[in-house]
Formats: sequence, C-alpha cells, structure tokens
Amino acid sequence: MSVETQSADIDRPQKAGVRWLAHANPLLVFALILILVFAWQWYDTRSEIAGLRHELARRLAEADTSGKEARNTAADAVEAGRRAETKLDLLEDKLAESQSQQVALEALYQELTRSRDEAMLEEVEQLLLIANQQLQLASNVKSALIAMQEADSRLQRTDRPQLASLRKTIAKDMDLLKSVPYVDTAEISLRLDNLAASVDTLPLAMEFRPPESASSPLPVPASENVWLRFLRQVWEDFKRLVRIQHMDSPDVALLSPSQAYFLRENLKLRLLSARYALLAHNGRSFKADLDASREQIRRYYNTQAQPVVDFREALQQLGETDIGAELPSISASLDAVRNYRLTRDRGNR
Repeated sequence: MSVETQSADIDRPQKAGVRWLAHANPLLVFALILILVFAWQWYDTRSEIAGLRHELARRLAEADTSGKEARNTAADAVEAGRRAETKLDLLEDKLAESQSQQVALEALYQELTRSRDEAMLEEVEQLLLIANQQLQLASNVKSALIAMQEADSRLQRTDRPQLASLRKTIAKDMDLLKSVPYVDTAEISLRLDNLAASVDTLPLAMEFRPPESASSPLPVPASENVWLRFLRQVWEDFKRLVRIQHMDSPDVALLSPSQAYFLRENLKLRLLSARYALLAHNGRSFKADLDASREQIRRYYNTQAQPVVDFREALQQLGETDIGAELPSISASLDAVRNYRLTRDRGNR
C-alpha cells in the first residue's frame, strides 16, 4: 500500500466527522463541547485533588515524622532538664554545705585568732609584770629593759595596726628606763660580799710589828771566858724583850681577843647594811655605811698593810657610785595592756 493510500484512509474519518459537525444541531454541539469541557475540568480537578491528597499525605507524613522528632526532642529536653535540675539540686546542696563549712572555718579562724591574740597579750602582760618586779624588788633596770624589749618584740611580730598605741606606750617607758644611769647592783653586791668575807684577814693596828733590825752582833773575843759569854747572850735576849717604837697615831686601841672579834663582826654588819641599802636604792644610807666602814678601818686596822690599803680603795670606789637615782615606773604600759584586753573582750561579746 502506498503512502498516499494510507493518508487517504486516515483523512477519511476526519472528513466524515467534519461533515457530521457541519450538519448537526448547534445546541447539541454546544452541549457536547460543554460536556467535554466539564469532563476535562473534572479530570483535571480529580488530578489536582489526587495530587493534593498525595501532597497532603506526604506533608502529613513529614509532619508526623517532625512531630515524632519534636516529641523525642521534647522528651530529651525534659530528661535533660530533669538531669539539670537534679545536678542543680546537688550543686545547691554542695553550695550550702560549702557555705556552712566556710562559716565554720571562719568561726574557727576567728576563735584561733582570738586565742592566739589572747595568749600573746597574756605573754606581754607577764613580761611587763616581770619588768616591774625587777624594778621594784631588785632595782635591776637592765633586766627590766630586756623584758620590755621582749614584750615589744612580741607585739611587733603580730603586726596589728590596732596595737600601735600599745607599742607607743611601751616605747615611752623604755625610753625612761634608758635615761636612768646604769648601776650594776649585782656586781656591787658581789663586791660587798667579797669585802665582808675578807674582813677576817685584815691586820689590826695593834698587831703591827716593826721589822727587826739587821744589826750584826758584836764580835766575841776568843779569849772571853764562859761566864762573860753567858752574860752577853743574856743581855742580847733581854734587849729583844723590850722595843721602843714611834707611832704615827698615838691613840692605837689595844683590844682583847673578844673585842677584836666583835670589831670584825661589826665591820661585816656595816658592809651587810650597805648591801641592803644598795638593794633598796637608799643612796644616803649606802654612803653612810661605807663612810663608817672606812673610818673604822682607819682607826682600828693597820693602814700600812697592803690588804687594808686595797680594802679602803675598794670602799672609796663603791662610795663614789651613785645608787640613789629614782627609778621610773612602767605602770603606764601595764595599764595600757590591761585596758586593751578589757576593750577587746567587750568587743568580742
């Protein structure tokens, strides 16, 4: 079959349809067209509805998936929030415990600080009491000054600004002690004891003996008989029984052994009285006892003997020592420490 024949076969029904449309009723054609339009619209609407349903189903599936994910996320968030809340509760408990421990530690530190400060203030007060006792009882300025310097050193190591006024008061009292002339009471007392111990060795004036003359005896003749020799020896011995001596002081006291004993004991008592006057810082009594001792030495003892000369020189040196200087009082430092402790105790209450 040729191509033209095939084309003729195809065009023949089309032409027949065109001829039918040309001879058909217009209303019927319009109705047919309207039906075709409605059919096309129905088909198109159905297709759109199917597409919409498919899209809606897809979106519902996606929304369901998103909802599940959101629910899972919300559940995770709730669980995380619950864990966070639990951790927060634990942290709050630990914070409360830490705060209570901090409060307890602060209270303990304050208590330890108060105890340490109280012990330090007690030590300072005891040192000042020792210094006051050294001044009042022993009149030992050096020991009192050492005790006060130790008290000031304790306050300095504490390094508290509120202790500055207390240290200033102690420094003023230390300056007063430093201005006092130093008297070594212990050394002077020891020297007096040594002098008293050497009293028994001092020779009395009545015990002084002039040195024997070194004159050689006369030569004895070889022809002298026995009786003359005997008489000559008797005469030599008789001359040794009596001596004539010129004394510088004619009023040398002749003392019996008991009087010599009491004389020495009296000198010892004078030196002991001078020692008590030294400890009491009674300069007038100290000087009077030493003057009386020197006068007693001059009157009853051998002033030419070297031990007596040394004894008198020692008494002279001691008599020139000024022990009557008035000692200052450190009551201001003691009152300052006690007042500070009272104020501190009231503040702690």
